Amino acid sequence: MRRHLFLVLLVLFYIVFAEVAQQRKRFGVITLPLGRVEVQKAGGDQWRKVSVNQPVYVNDVIRTRAKSRAEISLTGGGKMRVGEKSELVLNRAEIMGMQKNFDANLKKGKVWVSAKAGFGEKKNVTVRTPTAVAAIRGTKYRADAGEEESSVLVYQGEVEVNRPENLKKMRKDALEKKQQEGGPPKFRLGPVQEIQAPTQVAGPYEVSLEDWISLVEGMQINLRADGKYHMFEFDKEADAQSDWVKWNEELDAE
Repeated sequence: MRRHLFLVLLVLFYIVFAEVAQQRKRFGVITLPLGRVEVQKAGGDQWRKVSVNQPVYVNDVIRTRAKSRAEISLTGGGKMRVGEKSELVLNRAEIMGMQKNFDANLKKGKVWVSAKAGFGEKKNVTVRTPTAVAAIRGTKYRADAGEEESSVLVYQGEVEVNRPENLKKMRKDALEKKQQEGGPPKFRLGPVQEIQAPTQVAGPYEVSLEDWISLVEGMQINLRADGKYHMFEFDKEADAQSDWVKWNEELDAE
């Protein structure tokens, strides 16, 4: 009887342990905390100062104070750097062989993504802000988040941008279609409005973003809370003078 009870408890322990392990997927490691960088563990309410090479997990929140920065080395390769006075929620990290997906929510501040995909690898890194969603497949970009307006600048490769409201609708439609037809939902990022060369919207904030739009290297998009956006080719020389940009480019070059 006791042996049977022990085996039951052992099975329950492994089930609980497996569920906890699934919830605590490693997002990456904080390899370079500068200044006051803090983490709030998933489900917690306390902020604790991070240390070098400290692991961070899905649903953790990273916060930086004034004159502070942090670099996160993503599980499976790639970097995500957080600027000062920023708050980043680590939403998802899925590593399945050569397929690697990361999703983070930039509630405020700045983030720099440098996640070039290796040969045969598919790497998707999505950053959400209060007004925009930026999704990449092996490239380099930065996002600045504000409650009323966010911006995305592309330094290498290609970035797909949309509004959070549109993304929610797409997923809702995909779920409804699944319920009607049966089988797994066939939601994907797209369709995408392709841009062959850097162009500029006719006038600032005259167009409302209703679908995915693709930005190539050298392009910037500013997207407001009302859905209107301004897309243009940013001044690379002026942008390169930014201390935030210099710091990230130097680390990427190492």
